[in-house]
Formats: sequence, structure tokens, C-alpha cells
Amino acid sequence: MAGTGFGDTEVVVKETGSGRFTQQITAGDHTWAADEPKSAGGNDSAPDPYGLLLSALGACTSMTLRMYAERKGWGVRDIKVTLRHDRVYAEDCASCDTKSGRLSRIVREISVTGDLDDAQRKSLLAIADKCPVHRTLQSEIVIETDLF
Repeated sequence: MAGTGFGDTEVVVKETGSGRFTQQITAGDHTWAADEPKSAGGNDSAPDPYGLLLSALGACTSMTLRMYAERKGWGVRDIKVTLRHDRVYAEDCASCDTKSGRLSRIVREISVTGDLDDAQRKSLLAIADKCPVHRTLQSEIVIETDLF
């Protein structure tokens, strides 16, 4: 089913048979791919799953900032979001609830060009954390799995 808002898009992921890990992803009328890098036994023919996850967060962040800036009538010319994922030790994270073991960390860097003052830039930074994908990733998530 095609998406018309938050949470109503069905995504189907299916092996292509063209590589050990190569996947075809379909959401509504849109199709793209996923794969693993050669170092993990894939063909490196498409982004890996973490690349896709980061792209969802980056796209949502940019779109949220664009909507907000347009609503405010601010002169934003360009938005660029750069993201990286890694794993860090919990004890190295002062603001984390988890205190032992390792946890995932996403570093998001946002570049906004345009005629903006410091208060507007601060407001955009706060709005970035309100994008729906960011909120989903930071909330409790229930994944229900069935095998047919």
C-alpha cells in the first residue's frame, strides 16, 4: 500500500538472487536495493542496512527543517545532513541511561545555508530532534515478527 502519512507504508524486502545478500526493497510504487559490503560477503551493489537507516533519518531531518523554515518564511537556501553510525562503550556516554556494555551512536551533522541569525539556527537545531524518524528511533519500539 502506498503511504499517505506517518506509519501507513508497507515495505516488502525480498532477495534478488543476484548476490548473497542483495535485496530488492519495495514501498508503494518505489523500488530500491540493499546489500552488504564486499568485506561482509556482499557485492556492495547498494547501501547496507545501516546506510538505509541513516538515510531515513537524514531525509526526515532535512524535510522537517525545510517544512519548518518555509512555514516561518526564513531564507534557507540549502540543507545538508551528514550521518555516521558506530558503537561506543556505554561508560563513555555521560548522557546515556545504559551504563554498561556497548550502545549504538548516530552522529548527525547539519549544514544550513541561508540568511539566518543565531536564534533561527538554534531553533532549527531543536526542530531537527522533532523529525518523526528521530522520535521513532528514540522511543520504545515494539517489533512483532511472524514466520510463515
